[in-house]
Amino acid sequence: MSSWIITNTIAAWLMPPGCLLLLAAWGLLRMGKHPRSGKICLTLALLGLWVFSTPWAARGLLGTLEPAPADPLQAPPAQAIVVLGGGKYSAPPEYGGTDTVDSATLVRLRYAAHLYRLTGKPILVSGGNPDGSPISEAQAMKATLENEFKTPVMWTEGNSANTLENARASFDVLKAQGITRVYLVTHAWHMPRSQYVFAEAGFSVVPAPTAFSTIYRFTLLDCLPHAGALRLSSQFFHEVIGLVWYRLKSALR
Repeated sequence: MSSWIITNTIAAWLMPPGCLLLLAAWGLLRMGKHPRSGKICLTLALLGLWVFSTPWAARGLLGTLEPAPADPLQAPPAQAIVVLGGGKYSAPPEYGGTDTVDSATLVRLRYAAHLYRLTGKPILVSGGNPDGSPISEAQAMKATLENEFKTPVMWTEGNSANTLENARASFDVLKAQGITRVYLVTHAWHMPRSQYVFAEAGFSVVPAPTAFSTIYRFTLLDCLPHAGALRLSSQFFHEVIGLVWYRLKSALR
């Protein structure tokens, strides 16, 4: 079993709904001999499921990770644009079965193309294929940028399996070209973890976040459970756990 599968399996039980299911199971096990604590565990699991399933809580949590909106072009210019992959759409029948980017990666590519038109800086796309598929994320990103956004890609980094590996492998590629200052394109909620590991790898980073988790107008519907909101809450926990883990590894090293 690959380390990628092991890592993601552990993470699945540390984030909602996995952690809430574990709490509910623990509550059920305790109901026989310790009914009071068992009921408390079950109540907390259900309450947590409700809260983390609301758009209000999910977007609020992600918002705590996001940097303040700022124009990256107001910072001293970078030498290149690095775009991080956010997932693939595997074997899509409508595209002839050839892997392409998913919706999250597409959002990042759109902003990277916009940034390229404004700066003219060369682009590196980063993302591997830890699931064992024949096409890496970087290859799918390159094809999408060049064929659909008419934006050239100078370098592809297709061997990484996570954000930390994105940073180290991208540095190896760009350092050889004398490039150490980059515009880093990813989701706003992913920026703290990404910026940290890219700086640790040796880059001077100009954050270029996209897809901020803003709510245009609060309504009562934002307090009702929604499956998409639970996914966003899970993403928040994923980012926090990942950032803590990276900082811990750095401190131990």
